[in-house]
Amino acid sequence: MDRAALRLILLGVFLISASSDPVKKEQNVDVYSFYINSTVTSRYATTVITSRVANTLNESQEIQFEVKIPKNAFISKFRMTIEGKTYDGVVKEKEEAQQQYSQAVSRGQSAGLIKSVGRTLEDFKTSVAVAALSKVTFELTYEELLKRRLGKYELLINAQPMQPVADFKIDVHIQEKPGILFLEVKGDLSTGDLANAITTTRADKDAWVTFYPTRSQQTKCKSCGEKGMNGDLLITYDVERKNPKGDVVVSKGYFVHYFAPSDVPRIPKNVVFIIDRSGSMQGRKIEQTRLALLKILSDLDENDHFGLITFDREVSFWEHELLKATETNLKNAKSFVKEISDRGATNINAAVLAGVEMINRHPREGTASILILLTDGDPTSGETNIQKIMSNVKEAIGTKFPLYCLGFGNDVNFDFLTKMSLENNGVARRIYEDSDADLQLQGFYDEVAVPLLTDIQLKYPGGTNLTKTSFGLYFNGSEIVVSGQITDNSVESFTTEVIAVSKGRNVTYQDTKMTKDPSDVPPENEDFLQRLWAYLTVKQLLERQVLLEGQEKEDEKKEALKLSLKYQFVTPLTSMVVIKPQEGEVEVADKPKEGEAPHSPPVMHSHHTTQGHSSTLGYAHGGTRNRGGGGGHGGSRGHAPQKPGYGMFLPSSEMGFAGIQYMQTDVDQNPPKEIPTYPAPKVDSAYFLLPVDGQSKPLCFDVPCLYKLRLLEDSASEFSMYGEYMWRFSKIAFRYKTDHRLTITKNVITYHHGQNQVEFLWSQEPTQHISEDVSLILRNNEIDVTMGNIRVVIFLHKENGLLFLWPAVQQQPKDGSLTGILAKTDATYEEIQGSQTPTLKINDQEVNASWVDVTDYRRSSKPVIKCWLVSFYAVMQRDISDFIIAKL
Repeated sequence: MDRAALRLILLGVFLISASSDPVKKEQNVDVYSFYINSTVTSRYATTVITSRVANTLNESQEIQFEVKIPKNAFISKFRMTIEGKTYDGVVKEKEEAQQQYSQAVSRGQSAGLIKSVGRTLEDFKTSVAVAALSKVTFELTYEELLKRRLGKYELLINAQPMQPVADFKIDVHIQEKPGILFLEVKGDLSTGDLANAITTTRADKDAWVTFYPTRSQQTKCKSCGEKGMNGDLLITYDVERKNPKGDVVVSKGYFVHYFAPSDVPRIPKNVVFIIDRSGSMQGRKIEQTRLALLKILSDLDENDHFGLITFDREVSFWEHELLKATETNLKNAKSFVKEISDRGATNINAAVLAGVEMINRHPREGTASILILLTDGDPTSGETNIQKIMSNVKEAIGTKFPLYCLGFGNDVNFDFLTKMSLENNGVARRIYEDSDADLQLQGFYDEVAVPLLTDIQLKYPGGTNLTKTSFGLYFNGSEIVVSGQITDNSVESFTTEVIAVSKGRNVTYQDTKMTKDPSDVPPENEDFLQRLWAYLTVKQLLERQVLLEGQEKEDEKKEALKLSLKYQFVTPLTSMVVIKPQEGEVEVADKPKEGEAPHSPPVMHSHHTTQGHSSTLGYAHGGTRNRGGGGGHGGSRGHAPQKPGYGMFLPSSEMGFAGIQYMQTDVDQNPPKEIPTYPAPKVDSAYFLLPVDGQSKPLCFDVPCLYKLRLLEDSASEFSMYGEYMWRFSKIAFRYKTDHRLTITKNVITYHHGQNQVEFLWSQEPTQHISEDVSLILRNNEIDVTMGNIRVVIFLHKENGLLFLWPAVQQQPKDGSLTGILAKTDATYEEIQGSQTPTLKINDQEVNASWVDVTDYRRSSKPVIKCWLVSFYAVMQRDISDFIIAKL
């Protein structure tokens, strides 16, 4: 029997084994793989959700795909691949898609694939008929500009697979030119056993978060169960802000300017709270409002002045004047708040005008004034014409200060509040009627609690097609973002200017950016800045629609539509038409209207009749090589002597990497007596990276040995992992218990379980094998290996024409029982100041170090990061000879 035939037989054995998965599924579908890859470049996030699903029935059935995405995001791509054929969603003008939209409605289908879900998410849902024992691949891409609130950016990823998934991966890469100040991972999916599946790595300008939960871990978290994960992964971070003039990024004729100074004094504020106490506020709403106001009053600065107005059909005042936030005044105000009770109708017009008049009566030089309206209903008393109310308020305020409108609950007229806020340089925010409504109110106040600048104007002499450049207030913890095009791509510098008022005095921030700086944007992300500009432009054009009339409104609508179509964004002006394979059936995706009440989307039924069952499966999404160091790693002061008894290769400093010196000693582990001397590969040495507790700068080290190494061992679980190493890995072998053996080379992967053997080729389709407590998942150029409670991903890399392997430990026992080169998961060090050469203190020893660029081979993208390069002994506190073995 030839080798090809044998491989087919072995693959058949694998398929039978995989189909006998001990995990019982309620659906007749298998989520074969689920990947979420999110890249954040200068706050602009592009997230791709890819999932492969198999129909495990012997008959056709309908499979549903469902993911949840942030409301602020624009979907920009959707495709399904079935039996080798790809079906792409196409973004069209809403009117152009109207006929297909109407056809979908007439068939009783949901005409929108996207629905609002709760506070921050939208639900994308579709379904497709899949033939017996066939697979479908879904891919959804969405884009968003992360907004800074309370001093941090938030990237929210939701995961709700509805079943444990053997091959589940979330990869997040954050690239920020100024540097990353801090990074935190929170959310339901960071609790319980799932916390062990999260790995974070930070360098100066980059951060990586990976989330690779095992099938078992996916049932053990705060919001997990037998049906798998159901919750959020929330990644929060902020950037270094060493330049108060802002951070400017330039690429391929586009720029973005992030302006968030913190080196200015806070401006005392005059704030008036206008509180609806009409009958509809009874019960929990009014109770939570009181709780929030009591907390807000406690947070007022002593230099602030404030007023309290309550209203139903009548308007009531705590005091008719703005009073300073002294201890006595705050005490009296809290007594007033505790007595607020619901009654009567809703006279919004009189209440807001009373607040405006209170501020206008007490102008104070060098202060910022703010009106905050909280209401849960339509105007039902006094002036009830919405257009007249907006006209009255706009005339009274006269652009002098902003009005913020908080709409409590789902019954409020949110369109009215939105337009009234925008007309008066404020924003509207929905307060959801949940148990934490008081915290929502406090959270909003915190965002506007500390004004730092007023009357901000941003100017760009070399820019055109600019997004919004005029802002009334800038608050601490927020950020002003302006993007545009550069008029002349040949210029070598680009100037930014910000003029504002700070506590009664004018301030100017002026900066010049060299446009030819190649370090701004990695080559693979060069088009992100153009898409960021388009995203922000469309967002702002859509916001302005509620304020404009006539030809100006029509012109801006056309511009927003033009950009939406060009960049394939699903916006309120466009629809995504999805033509499914069932007899050309059409579905249409429309973006929900901002602020509409959340509701459960209807289940969509296929117009095409399929055989067998209809099964619903819901699940939600959760550079150029720069070789580093030149071999300049530092030696350790007080280095321990070499332990005798081992054969090793050592790089010769005189020969560089062109040749190898061989040092032979007596051995006690019986390696071959004659070991051939290999020529060194014509590439730089690869380095092992090590995260460091409390430090953003990792350590790295090389292994001064070209032979067989003990990488991981755990005697308790009878696990071992060894590698054949010559500046890169050419072979990696696993042993588990007495009957599991896995050998991975650059060409083939062979797994033995007792008398059974399974063989994979790196070039074959993604596949998986599950047996007992061993899991093997083969993906594109990587294999995910889980044996017991130890998990390692082996990557196949190609560089300079050479293929090689590299391991990345994803999970290991909590008790620290592992030994081996890769068993060390972290370290601590101190940077010694004042040394002539860079020096670190590690384990109470001072060691030389070099600040170098290295390639991180633990990731498929092979990013180049910086690290402190030190000697092997400095990190491990043991000699390399302790890790050499005779054979794999």
